[in-house]
Formats: sequence, C-alpha cells, structure tokens
Amino acid sequence: MSLIKRNENWLPSVFDDMFKTDWLGGTTNVNSIGTSIPAVNIKESDDSFRVEVAAPGKAKEDFNIELDNDVLTISSENKNEQETASENGRFTRKEFSYSTFKRAFSLPESVDSAKISASYNNGVLEIALPKKEEAKVQAKRMIEIA
Repeated sequence: MSLIKRNENWLPSVFDDMFKTDWLGGTTNVNSIGTSIPAVNIKESDDSFRVEVAAPGKAKEDFNIELDNDVLTISSENKNEQETASENGRFTRKEFSYSTFKRAFSLPESVDSAKISASYNNGVLEIALPKKEEAKVQAKRMIEIA
C-alpha cells in the first residue's frame, strides 16, 4: 500500500476534487470547459444497430447527421440571445448562450449505409442502422451427411 501525497497548497486541490466529482458515484457528461455532451445508447439486434442520443429541448432541425467513409457524425449547434433595452435605447441587459456538440462513430462493415434513417421524438434522437442481408443472423439449419 502506498500513500498519495497532496501538494503543499492543499486547499485548491480539495475544491477542485469537490467541484469535478459526480456525487452519485458515476461519471459526468460534462467536459473540461463545462459544456454538456449528450448521453448515447447503442443497441444491436439481429438485423440492425440503433443509436439513441439524449438531447431534450432541441428540434430536429438543430441536428446534423453525416456519413463519410463509414464514420457517422452527429452534431448540433444552438445560439440563444435575449436583449432587454430601456425606452431611450440604452443597453440594460443582454443574455446569450451558445452550445455545441459533436459525436463520431465508426460503423462496422455490416451496416447497409444506403438504408440509414433517423427520427427525433420526446428529446431522443434515434438513428436506425440496418445490417446488410449477408450480415444478418441466419436461422439454424441441419446439414445432411452424404
């Protein structure tokens, strides 16, 4: 067993640990600059893959999905700006936010890229990736011995 030493200046380290920890024991989906990266589920069935991206509060027009050399890229960019001005035109308050994310996935050779489809319902972007016929699970059959 070995001891872990902290810096002489222990106070910043303690606060860094406190604010960078997910208190529920898991990992967070927040990167080092504080922007959120949507969670992704990938499911495989006998005839397809399904990618689910949790992105509530967006519209389907907010997403870009592209396929290039068997790499599926999902991205989104939002700009929100609100301005409040007084009657004389002086600037009194302006609030703006900007959020963006990009996720990329290498697709296996078994995906039929011509049949990929996507939908967005109830805050979940769902991308269907059908498998090629030759990649689908074949039914078990008996082989007769000659």
